[in-house]
Amino acid sequence: MAVTTCGNSSGSIGHFEQFSSRSAATPESGDDDTDHDIPPSNRAAPRTAMPTPATPVFESPDFLQKHIQSILDFYEPRVIGPEAGLRSCFLDNGDCFDPHSRQLVGSARYVVNYAMAYRLYGAEHHREWAVRGLNYLTEVHRQPNGRYVWLLEKDAIVDDRVMAYGHAFVLLAAASCVRAGIDSALQTLHEAFDFMERYFWDAGDGAYADERNASLDTLDPYRGQNANMHMCEALLAAWQATRESRFLDRAELLAHRFAFELAEQSDGQIWEHYDSNWQVDMQFNIDKPNDRYKPWGFQPGHQVEWSKLLLILNEERADEKWLPRARSLYEGAMQSGWDEEHGGLVYGVAPDGSFCAAEKYFWVQSEAFAAAWRLYRLTGEQRFLDDYQRIWQWSWAYLVDHRYGAWFRVRNRDGSPVDDRKSPLGKTDYHTMGACWDVLSQAVEE
Repeated sequence: MAVTTCGNSSGSIGHFEQFSSRSAATPESGDDDTDHDIPPSNRAAPRTAMPTPATPVFESPDFLQKHIQSILDFYEPRVIGPEAGLRSCFLDNGDCFDPHSRQLVGSARYVVNYAMAYRLYGAEHHREWAVRGLNYLTEVHRQPNGRYVWLLEKDAIVDDRVMAYGHAFVLLAAASCVRAGIDSALQTLHEAFDFMERYFWDAGDGAYADERNASLDTLDPYRGQNANMHMCEALLAAWQATRESRFLDRAELLAHRFAFELAEQSDGQIWEHYDSNWQVDMQFNIDKPNDRYKPWGFQPGHQVEWSKLLLILNEERADEKWLPRARSLYEGAMQSGWDEEHGGLVYGVAPDGSFCAAEKYFWVQSEAFAAAWRLYRLTGEQRFLDDYQRIWQWSWAYLVDHRYGAWFRVRNRDGSPVDDRKSPLGKTDYHTMGACWDVLSQAVEE
């Protein structure tokens, strides 16, 4: 069957139609935390429904700034403890259920958050926390052979996998610090890029591999788009921090590779998993559509995240190909992933067009409203503003915690709670604040 090149999807995805959600596990609870680094979620007790505050003007810079502050306020009294680094693992009410574990992605995302907050608002304690987090990355996560370990507990290694995905966030963290005027981060930025260049970059394939063992001598045959997408994000940040063109060149190369070339294998959408020859692997994790980092199925959240990255690329180095492709990815995600019955974007869509993971994640909605806003500002088309509004309205009603602050991690398809663990390892609300900051960078003056 002929493969459609980078077109919009409608219903089933061409020659992948045989792969349906019926062949994948679909837990109603949204139990995506299959990785051992996060304890099993506790089932949430019934709660009294909280009244939702009046609907604000979601595109208002004043609203967005206040919303960012409310998220910072949730984490502010809690991230600093007697332990080194920055704490994660918060229940809905802010109680910390695991003060000792430090996951690489979460450690790096905190640095991104506080470096960005310091750069924009100038509070000295945010600078101190960004430096504290960066020092923990380079002094505890980082090992003598240059790798950053995936998971620590009481500063001891409990998971020594070497993940390109995690190292992408180290690069992003360092770049965020450099942009904030923390000059000591420049060495870390270059070292992180060089490490990825040596151990993960494959010039022949034009992409990064995914995982090595602790000694760095064995490369896993799995290939994936997620690490490459976040490397594209990190490389854009490195370019903005240093103005070194090699970073922008590489980001551009990755975007073309995944959003154009590799997407041809899956009828225009971007598939998550590939074999060592960069051929689509439809069997990988077919029984795990809810996996936290490597789920089976098309991810609407990743389609819109790529859409946003293409639009940022267009802003940095204009090219007529970026906008049409960004529009196509975004429209495909909204068409296949928006839940017409309950609202919100689902986590996973099977190639036959059915929902294989119907939960609603905070980061998916955040990336979607950021992409919708960029498309609206660039095209002026009302439908993108309408999408921005409806994504925010659903999120405001079901994902924003109006009692304690920040966003709930995940909701069931109907918006009901999954558990009471708002911020397990890895979740720092980097997505939600980042999306708000991105909208503000394109904001309409009030």
